[in-house]
Amino acid sequence: MPDKAKYTLRRVGPLEQLLEQFTYAGVFVALFLGALGVPLPEEVPILTSGVLARAGVVRWWLALPVCLAGVLSGDVVLYWAGHHWGERVLAWRVVRRVLSPAREARLKAAYHRHGVKIVLTARHVMGLRAAAFLTAGIVRVRFLRFLMADALAASVGVPISFGLAFFFTDQLDQILHDVRRVERWALLLALVVVAGWITLQAWRRGKALERQAEAERRAAAGGRS
Repeated sequence: MPDKAKYTLRRVGPLEQLLEQFTYAGVFVALFLGALGVPLPEEVPILTSGVLARAGVVRWWLALPVCLAGVLSGDVVLYWAGHHWGERVLAWRVVRRVLSPAREARLKAAYHRHGVKIVLTARHVMGLRAAAFLTAGIVRVRFLRFLMADALAASVGVPISFGLAFFFTDQLDQILHDVRRVERWALLLALVVVAGWITLQAWRRGKALERQAEAERRAAAGGRS
């Protein structure tokens, strides 16, 4: 492996040894485990694959499909687990780390309102992916619709991360920083949207109660007259 690629991999972190020794298989396993909820940012193996491709260690036209396959395979396993075992998965200790009953209830309500749009959103939010895909199986989102939405989202995000690392290897540190910053802003935006929706629902509920109380007062006044 070229010295420049080794140096860049050392900056990426603890995946260095796995990816140096197993390349394609290492990338697939890292992404597969990350998709299952292992605390391993999905972007790191993808960026590393781009670095390896730029250094000539792997072929980009093989590495990129491997990245997509690793991401989607883990997502499908999560969906299948939720679909097959349903609510019983919430009793598993490993599942409770990413999907609490309260979080599942919120995701269920979101799926009932927005359908597979939740899959498109969750794919790009680290920390939400595993919970959202498990819940998609639990609420019985149609598998083909789930897979198409997930593949569509992955076919956008994965090539972008791969391409950034491939074309801007020297700026990988900054890229990693920017990826984490974008994810933080995306999470903040999602929280703001949720807070706004809750506020709007509370306002509507308040107005409805006011109208109901006013109607009851008028009815009571009419009865006395």
